[in-house]
Amino acid sequence: METRPDLDTLPIDWDMTPEDAVTLYLEWGNNSWHAPHKPVTSKNDYAHYFVVNTWSGRPEVFLVRRNVEEAVELAAFTLPTALARAFMEEIGGNKGVYAPNEAIKTWLRETQFS
Repeated sequence: METRPDLDTLPIDWDMTPEDAVTLYLEWGNNSWHAPHKPVTSKNDYAHYFVVNTWSGRPEVFLVRRNVEEAVELAAFTLPTALARAFMEEIGGNKGVYAPNEAIKTWLRETQFS
């Protein structure tokens, strides 16, 4: 995992979702220069983004670096109980991997990356 100073300098794509990442990096889709994310043109293109994983039943936030060859979890963050509970209610208690909602993005920006 990366060190704290390393994480603070990463270019985070706050709008990248897990679905967008799969489309861009695994399917090489969305190749329009007018799309929300710039097209992937080589294995040297990568993104840093957050996902919320709820497979364990309690949401955990991961910072991911993805390119066409791999996805690497650089860091993991445990959400405060109230934020975790609200997120689980928002997604109907379903298990999966999700984009962070605005409340989680705000918490990450203010708490983890300030």
